[in-house]
Amino acid sequence: MRKILLGAAAALLASTGMSMANDSVMSGTKNPNGWVIQTGDYANTRHSKLSQINKNNVGDLQVAWTFSTGVLRGHEGSPLVVGDTMYVHTPFPNIVYALDLNNHGAIKWKYEPKQDPDVIPVMCCDTVNRGLAFANGMVFLHQADTTVVALDAKSGQVRWSAVNGDPSKGETNTATVLPVKDKVIVGISGGEFGVQSHVTAYNIETGERVWRAYSMGPDEQILMDPQKTTHLGKPVGKDSGLNTWEGDQWKIGGGATWGWYSYDPEADLFYYGTGNPSTWNPAQRPGDNRWSMTIMARDPDDGMAKWVYQMTPHDEWDYDGINEMILTEQEIDGKMRKLLTHFDRNGFGYTLDRITGELLVAEKFDPVVNWATHVEMDKNSPQYGRPQVVSKYSTEQNGEDVNTTGVCPAALGTKDQQPAAYSPRTELFYVPTNHVCMDYEPFRVSYTAGQPYVGATLSMYPAPNSHGGMGNFIAWDGKKGEIVWSIPEQFSVWSGAMSTDGDVVFYGTLEGFLKAVDAHTGEELYKFKTPSGIIGNVMTYAHNGKQYVAVLSGVGGWAGIGLAAGLTNPNDGLGAVGGYAALSNYTALGGQLTVFALPD
Repeated sequence: MRKILLGAAAALLASTGMSMANDSVMSGTKNPNGWVIQTGDYANTRHSKLSQINKNNVGDLQVAWTFSTGVLRGHEGSPLVVGDTMYVHTPFPNIVYALDLNNHGAIKWKYEPKQDPDVIPVMCCDTVNRGLAFANGMVFLHQADTTVVALDAKSGQVRWSAVNGDPSKGETNTATVLPVKDKVIVGISGGEFGVQSHVTAYNIETGERVWRAYSMGPDEQILMDPQKTTHLGKPVGKDSGLNTWEGDQWKIGGGATWGWYSYDPEADLFYYGTGNPSTWNPAQRPGDNRWSMTIMARDPDDGMAKWVYQMTPHDEWDYDGINEMILTEQEIDGKMRKLLTHFDRNGFGYTLDRITGELLVAEKFDPVVNWATHVEMDKNSPQYGRPQVVSKYSTEQNGEDVNTTGVCPAALGTKDQQPAAYSPRTELFYVPTNHVCMDYEPFRVSYTAGQPYVGATLSMYPAPNSHGGMGNFIAWDGKKGEIVWSIPEQFSVWSGAMSTDGDVVFYGTLEGFLKAVDAHTGEELYKFKTPSGIIGNVMTYAHNGKQYVAVLSGVGGWAGIGLAAGLTNPNDGLGAVGGYAALSNYTALGGQLTVFALPD
């Protein structure tokens, strides 16, 4: 009887924890005064209902206060605000600060993990971290060395920790986490080191591993049902993650999961994308290389995939599919649809039905994209859903040790991890983009655990015959697949966007400007130059009835790796050092939080 009662009590606690964890995120994201997860809400819209700062007064913004993180390198992600506390993170060594908003940002507590610096050279493209998440009274950090840590939000004490990977094999982390129901869902980096990548769920209260779903491998590893999991409406079939690979190449197949995660509570599905297959030399891995470069829709309870869509089969250009999945409800052909919109590295903006995985829109969101003519939309065609590759820009067709020139976009994509925003007021997406092309020469490479497994040499440069810059900030109609307006920028826009009910859209630039533009027209309304280049994501919150806008500056990331790591060889940084060499004339290293507000 005692065992039965204890079991019942444990079940009750587990179910209560699940409800609380889910409720804490749901209620937190519905409160516009705070910002509890990196994407603003489960739908990844990065939209705030605050409107005290609006398009009529945003030009009066002033710096309210600042905070130095004490760390250099690239500062991606954003702070969180929960109640009267702001939580700020840094790149490696991944320090976490809790700041008192009632006391001029005084430090309440500080968590500084002790990580082996040997993890730094295994991190592909700077030592960035995309930030924290809050749920159930805990702040969650996924460290560079893959340790997942749950910190008590009030004290900073470690509640639990779990090791998610092995840096000696090339497994690291740069991403945030997704707290959903009674779990924390995390990804892994390492596609450039031949990692067989995965998504993993940990119990939110204990840190116990619940399930793990690999990007490629046998069905039991990738958590797919051959008959129930669909790709473009058809069952994926038995061992779909094996039979599109040659031999055991899938074991070092990449498909990293270092991007963003979204969740639909009604459908009870979470969504994310997988990265490039390993190596970058396509000749060494014949086949479609499923399920790299894929949008995944999974059940958070057991990890099983409901549907998948591979955007770039047999990738030849490093067009990782990890960018955010933005969930909206919009009317198409007179019918309200639950949509998923994704701006892929490959230069196509996709809109799908997020319940069924039906492909509705696939259009270029930068007109210079040339590696493919279009994505085949005829459901009766055997090419349905596949990009139609232009032979001239096919690195496989041109062959190993051949330099394929003039490929647009470059490997860092028309958009990399920098998240877009969506405003339900305008029904437009606001997208930070790269306007960059490349030369790409693949070569044969052998695999050694823990060593780079790339197999290509790149050079990058601004898109020819264009405005001369390397970026645009655009407004996109996801239903039509059309650019509504576009703002040219000198460098890639590597900062995450944010829209508000004040009809203002914010973003940052690599030179260090925070900019505010009219959500309807793109007219510039305000700009301020922060101490270092901005690759962080703009957020907003309210405290004591006053709205604030905050952003981390600290140049770095893939685009700024030359500055961040002190590299000078143009081919270093996987080709980015040469492409962004001029950036050093406009900004320098730093690590600062800048908070803005209207004057009293």
